[in-house]
Amino acid sequence: MKCPYCAHPDSRVVDSRPAEEGATIRRRRECINCGRRFTTYENVERLPLIVVKRGGSRQAFDKEKLIRGMLQSCANRPVSLAELTAIADEIEMELQNMLENEIPSTDVGELVMRKLKEIDEVAYVRFASVYRQFKDVNSFMEEIQKIINGK
Repeated sequence: MKCPYCAHPDSRVVDSRPAEEGATIRRRRECINCGRRFTTYENVERLPLIVVKRGGSRQAFDKEKLIRGMLQSCANRPVSLAELTAIADEIEMELQNMLENEIPSTDVGELVMRKLKEIDEVAYVRFASVYRQFKDVNSFMEEIQKIINGK
């Protein structure tokens, strides 16, 4: 690591510790040339996630947008924002683990529905009704019947 004071290319690590709940490593370094100390942060390099919409358009994955969509489905339900944030983090991690730059929006929607079904079936049905674009009451009832039969 190049010293920010004298630009010498070598330094030694004096101390390392996790930061930001383990997502980052904080390192105190000492320049071999001038002896001054400085701090660096090491992060995991993540692939940019691009969501491919049904119409073929592409947009960057937006975790906040995902949380807003789940919040709408969970309106007046006993689901906390912390739970939804944890779900969004899990979904983002699963998408990162796919090692694909472009993810179909259908994959994202299916992950959301699976997670919502685990925590609140009403929120799941609300999300599914928008995501799957139910055309009539019968398709809505079919989805509810699947939940009932699954129990």
